[in-house]
Amino acid sequence: MNTTTDRIEKQVLLKAPRKRVWRALTDSAEFGSWFRVLLKDPFSPGKQIAGPVLHPGYEHLTWTVTIETMEPERLFSWRWKPHAIDPNKDYSREPTTLVTFELTEVPGGTLLKVTESGFDGIPLERRDTAFRGNSEGWGIQMGNIKRHVTQNP
Repeated sequence: MNTTTDRIEKQVLLKAPRKRVWRALTDSAEFGSWFRVLLKDPFSPGKQIAGPVLHPGYEHLTWTVTIETMEPERLFSWRWKPHAIDPNKDYSREPTTLVTFELTEVPGGTLLKVTESGFDGIPLERRDTAFRGNSEGWGIQMGNIKRHVTQNP
């Protein structure tokens, strides 16, 4: 069991080739379809991407990330403000967390590991809520991408 408060780690075995998983992660329109966010601009390192959240109950939010790394079929990462869901709160001065997707070819498909790190830098008054909310959210998103690549080979 992972007891750290600074990072969330989740993984899922996807019965799909690494190339297919990479496309699901890095084609912004395809990513948006399983992550439930409307994205019109392509992902590229250094670029800030934003779009409306489509997940029921969160439609009042804009999803905003800055793309960090894109190493084809291996590593994709971005920075964002974790669990920034209160429309009346200004999160602009808070530090970001780093979300990293790692792809590893394994027998039967691709192992996808997501790690979100940097929670120890989040203000204490919301750190635990952000950690718990994102931990639950990543569990849901791993199920979403698994369904997506299985149903859309």
